[in-house]
Amino acid sequence: MKKQNALKKLFFKYKHGLILSYFFVYLIWFNYLEHAVTRNFTIIHSKLDDLIPFNELFIIPYFIWFAYIFTTVAYFFLTSKQDFYKCCAYLFTGMTICLIIYTFFHNGHDLRVDLNSLGRSNIFIDMLAKIYSVDTPTNVFPSIHVFNSVGAFIAINKSERLHKIRWFQWFALILTVMICLSTVYLKQHSVLDVFGALILNIILYVIVYIPSWVKVTKKTKQELSNI
Repeated sequence: MKKQNALKKLFFKYKHGLILSYFFVYLIWFNYLEHAVTRNFTIIHSKLDDLIPFNELFIIPYFIWFAYIFTTVAYFFLTSKQDFYKCCAYLFTGMTICLIIYTFFHNGHDLRVDLNSLGRSNIFIDMLAKIYSVDTPTNVFPSIHVFNSVGAFIAINKSERLHKIRWFQWFALILTVMICLSTVYLKQHSVLDVFGALILNIILYVIVYIPSWVKVTKKTKQELSNI
């Protein structure tokens, strides 16, 4: 009985985590698109892409993205329901919009380099080769990699608890920039994919964070005026 009561308390304490079931929908939908969109898609390409050199070292921040997004969501899940809901609303809405775009606007790129022709071999190239083998060069505009990275940084920046930790804010900003750069230096995305993601970030920032941030600012001013 005590164990059942403990489990009930644990469930009700963290029941907000049920929203994470969205990932099942996302994975099924994205996996379907990865197999369905294989040809007859619009090539996303910019002249600026041709000026950006390939650099396999960017596989490091590219891989860190997975831990970055997971850690951000997990932190807010454990520490703040309000920040957790905002973060999830932001990320999940943007990811859904991306999937809708992929569904009706089949797109991809032709930027990938022939890794065998580079004349060098190292662990970073091996890691990228693995990514190339499991991730098709389709469903790229806008870049979910970029969108989620910026979204995670915004959530961190707007957190009352984390906003005051200046070194961590700078760390998160630099990591976000490096992840965004990794998508184009690894030839995983076009610059246009990055711009598309940033535009989507701006739209959702205005919708999700501006209203609540204005309320916080007004409340703070009111409290200061009463001192």
